[in-house]
Amino acid sequence: MTLRPDLAIIADHVAPGSRVLDVGCGDGALMAALRDAKGVDARGLELDSANVAAAVSRGLSVIQGDADIDLADYPDASFDYAILSQTLQTARRPDVVLDHLLRVGRQAFVSFPNFAHWRVRMSLLWGGRMPVTRLLPEQWFDTPNIHHVTIEDFRAFVKRAGLRCRARGSCPAINRPGRCRPICWRNMRCSNWAALSERIERDQGTITPDTGLDSPRSLSE
Repeated sequence: MTLRPDLAIIADHVAPGSRVLDVGCGDGALMAALRDAKGVDARGLELDSANVAAAVSRGLSVIQGDADIDLADYPDASFDYAILSQTLQTARRPDVVLDHLLRVGRQAFVSFPNFAHWRVRMSLLWGGRMPVTRLLPEQWFDTPNIHHVTIEDFRAFVKRAGLRCRARGSCPAINRPGRCRPICWRNMRCSNWAALSERIERDQGTITPDTGLDSPRSLSE
C-alpha cells in the first residue's frame, strides 16, 4: 500500500505497538498501514459516512464523528499518538481541536496544506483569484478549508501555546543535511507540512519548537 506522502512521514515516526487515534482518518489508509506494518492499535474518527464505511470494510475500528465536537468525549492520555492529517484547516476552532488532540494523545501529529506555497501566491498575484491546485482542488465556494494556515502561522501557534515540535517534515523536503535555507524559502517552497508536537512540561524551560528531525520523504508539487 502506497501512502499519501504526508501520511508516510507520520507513519515513519509512530512507534510499533502503540495506541493511535486518527482524527479525520478518511478511508483508513494510514490506520491499515500502521496496523499491518507496526502492530498498532488504531482507532479512527471520521465525519464522512462513505469513508467510515470504507474504513470499516478494512476491518478497522472507526466511528462517525466531528472533531470539533466529539474529541471532548475522549478521556485524557488514552492514546500514545493522536493524528490530525489534512484536517486542521477544516476545523471550526482549530486551536480547541489541537488542545483536545494533545489532551487525548501524549503526542500529536498534524499535517496541513501550506497556504503560503508559491503556487498559491502566484494564483493570487497574477490571476487575482483564490487558488485551485492539485492539493487544493475545490473552488472558493465549495472548499472545506475555512482556516488558511501557513507553516509560519503554525510555528508561531506552537510557540505561543507552549508546545514543542519533536519532528517535522517538509513536503517537498528542502532542509537536507549540508543545506541552509531561510525560513521564508521554506514557507514558499513547501506545499505541505507535517509535525509531531507535544506539551512542554513546566520544568523543561524554554520552548524550542524546531529541535526535531526533517523527514527525507517528499511530496511532488
